[in-house]
Amino acid sequence: MFTGIIEDLGKVEEIRGTSKGARLSLRTSLPLAQVAIGDSIAVNGACLTVVAKRRGTIAMDVSAETLRRTVLGDLAPGDRVNLERCLTLDKLLGGHLVSGHVDGIGRIVSVKAEGDSRLYGFEVPAGPARYLVEKGSVAIDGVSLTVFGITGRRFSVALIPHTLKLTTLGRKGVRARVNVESDMLVKYVERILAVRRNGAAARRPRHAAAVAKTATTVMPTGGEGATS
Repeated sequence: MFTGIIEDLGKVEEIRGTSKGARLSLRTSLPLAQVAIGDSIAVNGACLTVVAKRRGTIAMDVSAETLRRTVLGDLAPGDRVNLERCLTLDKLLGGHLVSGHVDGIGRIVSVKAEGDSRLYGFEVPAGPARYLVEKGSVAIDGVSLTVFGITGRRFSVALIPHTLKLTTLGRKGVRARVNVESDMLVKYVERILAVRRNGAAARRPRHAAAVAKTATTVMPTGGEGATS
């Protein structure tokens, strides 16, 4: 679990294909004395597991599924990546709850200066788009952002100078691809409501049949006791 508040801009040292995906090596200023083998770190919003570390660098295995569902396969040596260690109980939740499970790949469709800040326009697939809520949250490349100006599969966010400086988004322009994770709370609400609707639909026919049977018993249409 993460918060979408980036801790470090890492640098790709190597991304090497393997029989099961890829091995990603990153240089980072994270305090590696506090990072253990097996720890989870979000890399551009995708939760990966640390499998090796040495002074100033960490290595992670990237599965074939992760390469298919994210833009991590686009990385090259020298590229910068957003890094965040997993949430602990003593950590401030400055953004929103982020699972590190990318829902799809979006793209930047516009960048407009607004004072020292910039307005970014994004387009996302239909799946993540249905979870967009005005003034709700979305994680773009692992960065917790506030959504506004929703039109179909497109929406806007405002990036302040701090975010532009300390994340990869300030280095990306129009047509750049990004990892998108929808707000997990919205997905849970959708799932709960779907289960309730399906349960109500399954009960309805049985209830209707019971009412019809009762009506036939109480008000017979013929025979002894019937009225004419």
